[in-house]
Amino acid sequence: MNTITFDRVMPQIFKNEPDFKSEVWGNTIVFEKGRKYLIEAQSGKGKTTLCSYILGHRKDYEGEILFDGKNIRSLKEKEWTALRRNSISLLFQELRLFPELTASENVFIKNTLTNHVTTEEIKRMFDELHIAGKWDVPVSKLSFGQQQRLALIRALVTPFDFLIVDEPISHLDTENAEIMAAMIEREVKRQQAGLIVTSIGQRLPLEYDIIYKGL
Repeated sequence: MNTITFDRVMPQIFKNEPDFKSEVWGNTIVFEKGRKYLIEAQSGKGKTTLCSYILGHRKDYEGEILFDGKNIRSLKEKEWTALRRNSISLLFQELRLFPELTASENVFIKNTLTNHVTTEEIKRMFDELHIAGKWDVPVSKLSFGQQQRLALIRALVTPFDFLIVDEPISHLDTENAEIMAAMIEREVKRQQAGLIVTSIGQRLPLEYDIIYKGL
């Protein structure tokens, strides 16, 4: 997949708001593979909603979302399964980890779908993000910051054309945010993928091609 197009997309919850203004909603925006985008906006403006639309989890909008020119409303479940496995990876704001499973088990659930990376590569990611000692620890025992780093690893152990990260560093210190940014940039470059980052203010420290403010 090379492009994700938002053609006059407007969440239904916003369509009747007077004087509603946005750089994204209601406009035509094209996200291109190989480029990095930052979407900054206040809470409640639809950042997580936008991510859910791209993944096909929500359809409560007007307008069209197109993958390489094809309206995603026409996609069958089989096509969505293939896209989520091979073309789109999302780091959810709410993480969506399994608390009863260990840190490594949460990652391998995703990796075993495609065997995209080796166990040794996963261990190096754990070490790089300073959670190597949490390999066999249940997620319920991890801090939220540790869970954010774990969720990033899970998002990176899959092939993708677009990586979407929703407020990824809200509970991280500067050092770990910089490590996460370096890992993301390295993997996005390796896969020649597009990157869409959302932020409420604390930016993932990267050089972006396009920044949208006031979603």
